[in-house]
Amino acid sequence: MSAIKVIITGSTGMVGEGVLFECLQNEKVSEVLIINRRHYEISHSKLKELIVPDFFQLDQFAEKIKGYNACFFCAGISSVGMKEDKYTRITYDTTLSFAKALLQANSNISFTFVSGSHTDSSEKGKIMWARVKGKTENDLMKLPFKAEYNFRPGGMQPFDGQKNWKAAYKWIVKIIKVISPKKVITMEELGNAMINAVTIGYSKQILEIADIKELAKA
Repeated sequence: MSAIKVIITGSTGMVGEGVLFECLQNEKVSEVLIINRRHYEISHSKLKELIVPDFFQLDQFAEKIKGYNACFFCAGISSVGMKEDKYTRITYDTTLSFAKALLQANSNISFTFVSGSHTDSSEKGKIMWARVKGKTENDLMKLPFKAEYNFRPGGMQPFDGQKNWKAAYKWIVKIIKVISPKKVITMEELGNAMINAVTIGYSKQILEIADIKELAKA
């Protein structure tokens, strides 16, 4: 497959920024469009930016999102202190609305959604965020994308130079790596696995940490 053109959301957050860094350095990617609610300060020959204040209104930008091979949906928010209805609105409703608008503009696009380790595919568990993420995964898989993958990373190590990374999180990941190294991936591995999912495919739609590591090496 020739070099791909990708859309990334969430580049103003830690996961999206890391995936962006990998896409900019990876020869399998020819163009990157970051879609954000606010400007992200970075310059690169591959890079374009589209500011969309309301992701529910993405269809208003249809002409600017045409011609892309993949979307790496990395936007997200912590559920800490949030009630289920609001978290569902942000995590489920926003993602599905965005995905459907992308499909209208690109019928042959692949979609990857960053979920989380221990996401609840049954949608019936006691942990609120896991249920909501599970429902989001399940309903994304029903949409007619060329391919759809759900990534469930655990602890993640940043690229050097990442700005959107909290110092406390770095220490937490270092501790996890010492205790259970198999539960930690690098942002390079995550981004590489997403790119490989689009360019060569994968046998599963839900990728746990071991799957991400395997696909990153493909």
